[in-house]
Amino acid sequence: MGEKNVLILPGRYENIRRICQFVTEGATRSGLDETAVFHIELACDEASANIIEHTYGAEDGGDIHISWHVAGNMFIVTILDNGPRFNPGTVPPPPSASHPPQPDDVDNIRVGGLGMHFMRQLMDEVTFDYTPDQGNTLVMKKKLPAKMDKQ
Repeated sequence: MGEKNVLILPGRYENIRRICQFVTEGATRSGLDETAVFHIELACDEASANIIEHTYGAEDGGDIHISWHVAGNMFIVTILDNGPRFNPGTVPPPPSASHPPQPDDVDNIRVGGLGMHFMRQLMDEVTFDYTPDQGNTLVMKKKLPAKMDKQ
C-alpha cells in the first residue's frame, strides 16, 4: 500500500467534499477504524478550508494537491498549495479551560485559530514546510492499528 495516491483540484469550497472523500476512502482501505477515518476527514476539511480562505484569499486562488499513502505504521496525508508562505507559529493558541474567554471580553474573542488546534488534536503528527518552488506543504499522519503495520 505504499503507492502514493494523488488528487489535484481547484481550491474551491465545492471541492472540499471531494478532497475529504478521496482521503477517507484511502484511510478506510488502509484499515483505519471509523473514528480514525472521521478524524482524518475533519482534519482534511479544516486544512482545505483554511487554504481556500486564508492562503488563497478566496476561491480560484490556486490548486490544492492532496495525496495519501501508507509508510510503515502510518497513514500519511500530504496537502500542497502554491500560496504565500504560511508560518504556523503566527497562529495563536485557542483559549484553554484554564484561561477561557470571559463574558465581559466578548468584543475581544478572536474568531479562527481553532483549525490548527483541531488538526493537531485529531492527528498523531502534523508538520508544515515551505519551499519557494513547491509552496506550502502540510503533512498529517495517523497511526495504523498494530495489526495493520506495513513494512
